[in-house]
Amino acid sequence: MRSIVTGAVLLTAAVLTLSSCGNTLRGMGQDTANTINATQDAAKNVGKAARR
Repeated sequence: MRSIVTGAVLLTAAVLTLSSCGNTLRGMGQDTANTINATQDAAKNVGKAARR
């Protein structure tokens, strides 16, 4: 009985850990996309300023 409880606890911990990793990777992807968009916007602003 004790091994079943221990296994269930370990399984729950593993699932929570993996789900946290997935959320972190998703957040990193969003941050990267936002950085790319900001860099592109900055480059457009520099280009507009250079044409003036």
